Amino acid sequence: MKRSVVIPLILLVYLAVMSYLGRGELLAGHYLFYFGIIGATLLIIWLLHINLKMREKKREESRKNKD
Repeated sequence: MKRSVVIPLILLVYLAVMSYLGRGELLAGHYLFYFGIIGATLLIIWLLHINLKMREKKREESRKNKD
């Protein structure tokens, strides 16, 4: 599997565990805080995925140009 897939998947699992552990904030009524953190984290993971995908593509292109 490619790094652009593995790292975001690991981070998504980590986010799921942290969301479960932080459910006390949700139950306390801090909805904006709870879902805001989850949303921001998902955005960062998505941007990381895009960045890693672009780096892999550039790496493959440079390898093809050397041959």
